Amino acid sequence: MTDDSPAPFSRLRALLPDLAPWRASADFRRLWVSGTISNFGSFLTFVALPVQLKELTGSAAAVGAIGAVELLPLVLFGLYGGALADALDKRGLIIWTEAGQGLLSAALLFNALLPHPAVWPLYAVAGLSSALVSLQRPAIDSLWPRIVAHEHLPAAAALNSLRWTVGGVASPALAGVVVAYAGLGWAYGADLLTFVVSVALMIPIAASPAAHEAAKPSLAAIAEGARYAWSRKELLGTYAVDLAAMFLAMPLAVLPFLADELHANWSLGLMYASVPFGSLLVSLTSGWTSRVHRHGRMVVLSAALWGLAIAGAGMVGNVWLVLLFLTVAGGCDMVSGIFRGAMWNQTIPDELRGRLAGIELLSYSVGPTVGQVRSGGFAAWWGVRTSVWSGGLLCAGAVGLLALCLPGLMAYDVRTNEHAVRLRERRAAAAPDRAPA
Repeated sequence: MTDDSPAPFSRLRALLPDLAPWRASADFRRLWVSGTISNFGSFLTFVALPVQLKELTGSAAAVGAIGAVELLPLVLFGLYGGALADALDKRGLIIWTEAGQGLLSAALLFNALLPHPAVWPLYAVAGLSSALVSLQRPAIDSLWPRIVAHEHLPAAAALNSLRWTVGGVASPALAGVVVAYAGLGWAYGADLLTFVVSVALMIPIAASPAAHEAAKPSLAAIAEGARYAWSRKELLGTYAVDLAAMFLAMPLAVLPFLADELHANWSLGLMYASVPFGSLLVSLTSGWTSRVHRHGRMVVLSAALWGLAIAGAGMVGNVWLVLLFLTVAGGCDMVSGIFRGAMWNQTIPDELRGRLAGIELLSYSVGPTVGQVRSGGFAAWWGVRTSVWSGGLLCAGAVGLLALCLPGLMAYDVRTNEHAVRLRERRAAAAPDRAPA
């Protein structure tokens, strides 16, 4: 008699990431590997920069001020970068901005090697890096739907999240050791090397010129993208939820001070690694995400749980429990990111993709950037742990309120949403005309 029950291996494989985009597209593989290497180095600097500021100033507010310095370039260049991504060759824009970030890493390395490193270059590099990332990210986000089949986009979102979390887990833990025992210069030098390798890997990627319908970069083009976003209330909901979660419950700026308060300086690298480690656990078991259709509900639920987990990290006094709560928070953030990305990529037309990616950049980058200022300010006024747990509770409350105010987000279903259906039919009709990857 044949046993028709699924084998344990089959059940396990259903949880593992869907590798269909990796198998089907060579350009996806190149961009994925390049991004993994670049992210690894960027996380080294992500840890080293606030540590160096803490050493030079001893001020939580000074560390939190990094977010204020990054904010204006993020807003200005994020919106304009979206317009450029629609009007220019996306591949070229990505390569040039990647090379620019490598030069900024070289500047940090030079400053760190001086007998008396200055503070102002750290803020200058943070602002310039924010500008380059804001120009680059819309181009990357709008390139994925071009090099991945429509039905593979949720799987691609999960794999893209995986590349971020691989660097996010290993790099902060490694950076804590490197900064403590080898010095800041080694962290910045490794970051510079990763940018060199990343650019070399991206050069063979096929050109991705502007769509025929794309508008030239201008204020009018940016306004057109904003009007489209405003007309899509379910998209607005994803932006608003993520903005609230990151602004109110992003504790990264105060982690060096939290480690001090818990008398566990050795744990700083682990604290930075815990959030991406939680994300990595979700990414490695993300096969289930392709079978979920109500993406809006998952965005709301995971954002609320992120806030509650951050609140837990601020309330407990044991460093291992802090690491556990940060890991749970990272997993929730990854779930939210996967379903936000799926909603964006499966419903936004190609000719508007860059400009909407610019708006997306603001939603998921302005929040953490301003959140650093909030957490640093709260920590200076009321204490580090109060800053963390109060932000987490405010996040959970804000997300719940947004869910009540945005029924379109809660009702979103990729099988029936008119924009998802239209784009699916449009890509299906164009499929015979596309050359194989």
